[in-house]
Amino acid sequence: MHEFGIAEAIVDAVERRANGRRVRRARVRAGVLLRIAGPAMDHAFAMVSEGTVAEGAELDLVTEPVRVTCRTCGHSTTSDDAFAVCHECGGTDIDTEGGDRLVLESIQIAEASHVPGHPRRDRGDPAGPY
Repeated sequence: MHEFGIAEAIVDAVERRANGRRVRRARVRAGVLLRIAGPAMDHAFAMVSEGTVAEGAELDLVTEPVRVTCRTCGHSTTSDDAFAVCHECGGTDIDTEGGDRLVLESIQIAEASHVPGHPRRDRGDPAGPY
């Protein structure tokens, strides 16, 4: 299951971006050619993130299509299938472009209810501002 290696890379990137702050959610864009199975990725991310700032965080996985160009008929399109064939002629002699990226698009930091050393209440404090 190659999702564990990918999950480790994602957690490393999340930790660098979070800079010690607790993370609630991470959004990742992954190319279809990486052949990531959503449920397996969720499981791997949950296991790999244990004991890190991303423990318990949700992972939003967005699959990016691949551009497919047929060498036989010249037809070009995008596909969400890692094993794509030409949609026009059914040919398998194709060139692919893209679909292999892995990008951490964003993280959502968990809001703190108290900031140590901060004289004012936080936005999340139900008592409101001074």
